[in-house]
Amino acid sequence: MIDSKLRATIKGYLEGFIQGMVNEFRASGLSAKELRPPRESSKDGDIKPFHEAILPEGILRITEFERSFSTKLGSTFEEVAKLIGSVRFQTAERSYHVTGQVSRKAVRAIEAIVNRMNKGLKRTYPQLVEEILDVANEDGEERTRIADLYLRDSKAHEFFFEMKSPKPNKGQCLEATDRLLQIHAIRRAGPPKVRTYYAMAYNPYGLARATYKHSFAKQYMDMSNQVLIGKEFWDLVGGDRTYETVLEIYREVGREKGPDMIDQLALGY
Repeated sequence: MIDSKLRATIKGYLEGFIQGMVNEFRASGLSAKELRPPRESSKDGDIKPFHEAILPEGILRITEFERSFSTKLGSTFEEVAKLIGSVRFQTAERSYHVTGQVSRKAVRAIEAIVNRMNKGLKRTYPQLVEEILDVANEDGEERTRIADLYLRDSKAHEFFFEMKSPKPNKGQCLEATDRLLQIHAIRRAGPPKVRTYYAMAYNPYGLARATYKHSFAKQYMDMSNQVLIGKEFWDLVGGDRTYETVLEIYREVGREKGPDMIDQLALGY
């Protein structure tokens, strides 16, 4: 459950995140109605001479802000999930380092699995985990893998999440499976003690899991056992109706901060 104190904490974090980004995009020194002066070079490769010749600074700021905001918004999902998880779980951390000995057989087995997956997923994710655990009982190379989000409950059950795009490409699917299987190899354990997931903060196709249809994810990951989509993820972290409540908080911050964002970015106030 998200109580009033946690709700206020999440709101404060989101408001700070938004204002930090707004401040970054207000730093040009131009008024919102001015055109940007022509530039002969850019180390960032961001010159758009025709856009800059016809669109005033305020409009350019808004479009550039939206692109950057969309890229960085994913970090807020991780932080909000950590804040919620810290109430329900004994431990909740972002960018959690998992370090330990991985047997050479397990390393080779993971490489073989990922190579096979280039032609599509043929086995279930639990079967892949078992395949790794069968050869993970010996010492070998020291390895470290980083989980975007880590939760541990009072019974020492561990949950590791890759929190990435809801529309991953093929390479991202293979890399995520590689990292998740390596966590099992490092911990030398599977469910229920160690669970690993590819987590999508939302479903870009709708609310129901059945609506999800991104081809790469469906072809290269076990959607039933490896992937959590939207509500499934948030409710695992915080309990029933967490997804709806989180979305309400984001919307509340948007209602309250939206007019001010427009004033600062588009109008220069």
